[in-house]
Amino acid sequence: MRHCCERAAGTLSNTNVNRWNQAWTTKEVSKELHTNVAKSLFKYALTAKNTFILALVMLAIGVAADLAGPFIARSMIDDHMLAIERPFFETNNPGGSETVKFDGRYFKRGDRFSDGEAKGNEARLIQAGTSFIFVEQSIADVTGKRSYQDGILTINKNGEIQQYPGQKLSSSELFAFYKPEVPGIIQLVGWYFVFLAISIIMEFGKTYWLQSSANKVIQKLRIDVYAHIQRLPVHFFDNLPAGKVVSRVTNDTEAVKDLFIAVLSNFFSGVINMIGVYVALFLLDFRLGLICLFVVPVIWAWVVLYRKFATKYNTIIRSRLSEINAIINESIQGMSIIRIFRREAQTKEEFENLNNDYMKHQNKMLNLNALTSHNLVNVIRSLSFAVVLWFFGSEQLSGAGIISLGVLYAFVDVLGRLFQPITGMVNQLAALDSSMVSAGRVFALMDEPGEEVTDGSMPRYKGNVEFKDVSFAYKRDYVLKNISFEAKQGQTVALVGHTGSGKSSIINLLFRFYDPQKGTITIDGQPIKELPKQWIRQHMGIVLQDPYLFTGTIASNVSLGDEHIPRERIEKALDDVGATRILAHLPKGLDEPVVEKGSTLSAGERQLISFARALAFDPAILILDEATANIDTETEALIQEALEVLKRGRTTFIIAHRLSTIRSADQILLLHRGEIVERGTHDELLAKGGRYYQMYRLQHGSGDPQASPTAPTAASSASALV
Repeated sequence: MRHCCERAAGTLSNTNVNRWNQAWTTKEVSKELHTNVAKSLFKYALTAKNTFILALVMLAIGVAADLAGPFIARSMIDDHMLAIERPFFETNNPGGSETVKFDGRYFKRGDRFSDGEAKGNEARLIQAGTSFIFVEQSIADVTGKRSYQDGILTINKNGEIQQYPGQKLSSSELFAFYKPEVPGIIQLVGWYFVFLAISIIMEFGKTYWLQSSANKVIQKLRIDVYAHIQRLPVHFFDNLPAGKVVSRVTNDTEAVKDLFIAVLSNFFSGVINMIGVYVALFLLDFRLGLICLFVVPVIWAWVVLYRKFATKYNTIIRSRLSEINAIINESIQGMSIIRIFRREAQTKEEFENLNNDYMKHQNKMLNLNALTSHNLVNVIRSLSFAVVLWFFGSEQLSGAGIISLGVLYAFVDVLGRLFQPITGMVNQLAALDSSMVSAGRVFALMDEPGEEVTDGSMPRYKGNVEFKDVSFAYKRDYVLKNISFEAKQGQTVALVGHTGSGKSSIINLLFRFYDPQKGTITIDGQPIKELPKQWIRQHMGIVLQDPYLFTGTIASNVSLGDEHIPRERIEKALDDVGATRILAHLPKGLDEPVVEKGSTLSAGERQLISFARALAFDPAILILDEATANIDTETEALIQEALEVLKRGRTTFIIAHRLSTIRSADQILLLHRGEIVERGTHDELLAKGGRYYQMYRLQHGSGDPQASPTAPTAASSASALV
């Protein structure tokens, strides 16, 4: 298919397209990835900032509620379970749940006496092995190695021996001393379940609102990407395979969605959890907190080093995936050509080369992830535990500790919680880097300059077109040189010439796909540079040699979904171009389903629908780009009659290869190497005996040029005039 923008490959903009398409394998773009992409993602995140903030607040509350568990456990151990070794005093007040009856007397823990309440003799309960010893006197220091034999409690601390007479407690007597602790333990268990419920609710809310926010962001991102694609110049897509564009809109935006839902969720949770954990660590014991700070720089260096290699691999992986999508899309569309010319093996080899390269870099990422996976987290965690236990635990277990067992237990619990978010973040590093690369590709597409979209419309112009000394170059060499002609309303202007003579370039300029470097183009006397492109194109129509039909029905392909085109106009347009009789065999008539590109219809049927489309939109300027080339002789006769109706009152430009189709043109422009070398009517140009005369004889033989031509033969169709 020859597109009206077929010469776009040489434009400066397309040079940028190629550079953009290849730039993702360079270090330069990788550096920009860490700055511009993060800013763009943050900008999109602000579109759902309220729900994001709500999710983060719920996350912080959930973390605080979750971290309450170790503190409750510490209180349970230190204030109740091990607090039995605190001093007890005899009391004269036998009432209350906090009083213990032992040996006919009543005792209460020293920290539970109210102000002014009298304290009697002091007593202590000391654990020695698996037994508890009741000592009815004050003990200066209970730390050290303990033993009990023959009614004597011995405490050995660094060689200093203390001995106290004591009585071994039975199970029932020991339980009597523990009984006052039961209400406090039950209360703490209750609070634990309260905080657990809060944590569960906050986790649900955080997940829901975070994912809801991410879905809103991705929805807007996809809408913006697709809208921007609609604004990109037509020539942008000539050098960028459709599969690669589709990959940007689908695969890459889906990866960005994973960034918001999975990656950022884990990283937000991880960061807030780590902050909460360190706050808890310092609250438990300042020295232990300082020791565990070494984890932060290790993790930071780890992430930086990981991304240095991962970004490189992921850039290539995403690029290869895009190329795989492109080759699959191209192969499916050209499957008939591949089979006719028996190129299955070569196409398969090309696909396998891309797929193998994709797999090679995927394996590199797997190796990188294996080397820097959560196993390293386990190493750091084990090292942290070893340091804590070595520095503090050894003396605590020997009975000469400098922190309580409850603090040590809570600290180990909290320290274990520190590595849970770290493991989560580490496991998401691969997804983070892949998502950042994908986001960079999406935003690179959106950074491509698009055409300005101007709302509104303009009244239907008459269609008087004039080119005044127009010169145009895609790159350096001018492909049009000093083109001047005038097409008045209702006239038909035919453009003929060999391939590369500049026919399509004139149409490109008329549609304002490009603007000329020299000269001016006017419609009804107004320079088209002063008019919005959308307004100009609103009153233009085009029929291509190989028309494009969209998925839908015949009726929807005529109206293109324009609500201003009623059913009656669709039917009349099809009837006027003679399509009603040709399409009468279709079971559902105008509502017959049409698949992509109209592959279930014949070339003639597709062309008739394209003619009806142009007629239904009632353009002031009509371009026919070799519109009858794929139509048989009988259908062409109908089309020639329909063209007379179609061209009436419109300025019509015809790019023609079969000169027999332009005999009635008001003006024929023969182009050669970007210049108009001959102009006039069919008869005038034949009378000149110049290039046009020679071309006509080449197509129709050496007979009388004035004779009515017959349908072109196969030989004439293969002439040099392509």
